[in-house]
Amino acid sequence: MEFSGFGEYAVDFFDGLAADNSKSYWTDHKPVYDRDVRAPMERLLAELEPEFGAGKVFRPYRDVRFSKDKRPYKDHCGGVVEQGRGGGAWYVEVGAEGLMIGGGSFAMAPDQLARYRTAVDDERRGGKLVRVLARLVKAGWEVCGDVMKTKPRGVDPDHPRLDLLRHRSLYVARRWPPDDDLHGPECLERVRLGWRELNAINEWCADHVGLSDQWRR
Repeated sequence: MEFSGFGEYAVDFFDGLAADNSKSYWTDHKPVYDRDVRAPMERLLAELEPEFGAGKVFRPYRDVRFSKDKRPYKDHCGGVVEQGRGGGAWYVEVGAEGLMIGGGSFAMAPDQLARYRTAVDDERRGGKLVRVLARLVKAGWEVCGDVMKTKPRGVDPDHPRLDLLRHRSLYVARRWPPDDDLHGPECLERVRLGWRELNAINEWCADHVGLSDQWRR
């Protein structure tokens, strides 16, 4: 089946989950999730596969083993296309707040972080990342990631790219509140065009962050 938008009750499902994140709510409303959220996400990724590669839908269950937040279910449904974790990714998410798409290195293993900082420190490679991010910000993207409160050890406090060196993950994101396009085929073009804008940052991540054996364990 072709993607024709997320279902009529996709946002309502997540609104309800925000109010009652329980197994009973999930069980009672799972048919809505399957029909209006997960199935459209699978069709969306299938439509994008010829251009970006095969994608996967994330599991709806939260990992609560080491978290004080024991809510069992995620408040969104995410889909991703990636060569390998940390080496650049195209991401899409639907939830109560609407649609979000993003790209970059959402998590870095220690060896990836070392390569990232070496590249950012280099004038040519780091300068290229600055230019890529500047173009994305101008186009409406937000720079995100896990950022240290202080500078990395041994880094000059006057380094021209200190803000980027403080990142332990780096990605950009754009968000749209719930609207009619979310529930129609226009959503496909919104994601497709947005993901195309992410090619430059994902190429940089593939070249200078790369893959890590840690994620293959």
